[in-house]
Amino acid sequence: QVQLVESGGGLVQAGGSLRLSCSASGSILSINAMAWYRQAAGKQRELVASITTGGSTDYAESVKGRFTISRDNAKNTVYLQMNSLIPEDTALYYCNADVRVLYRGSRNYWGQGTQVTVSS
Repeated sequence: QVQLVESGGGLVQAGGSLRLSCSASGSILSINAMAWYRQAAGKQRELVASITTGGSTDYAESVKGRFTISRDNAKNTVYLQMNSLIPEDTALYYCNADVRVLYRGSRNYWGQGTQVTVSS
């Protein structure tokens, strides 16, 4: 199977920065799109940013100009650089990936989530 493990969350003051990482491991043939989602308390999970294998990116309007998604295909890892953080960015951040798995075809996987808390 495949596991996605996030790291890099934490507590930061407004205006600060954090860098999230998500590494995929397991019986991976290739990884297509990778993305970061977030879910704040009492709200639905929302897409924050996504990136294709070729590096094309897309962002939620609320994070454009502040967050940058990138990936290292050789390491099966996706990153989310978050700058100019605001309290509204406080949420549990999840990694998501479309993975071609040995003997299983293409499947979608989620990480366990990493908490980001921005204090005012």
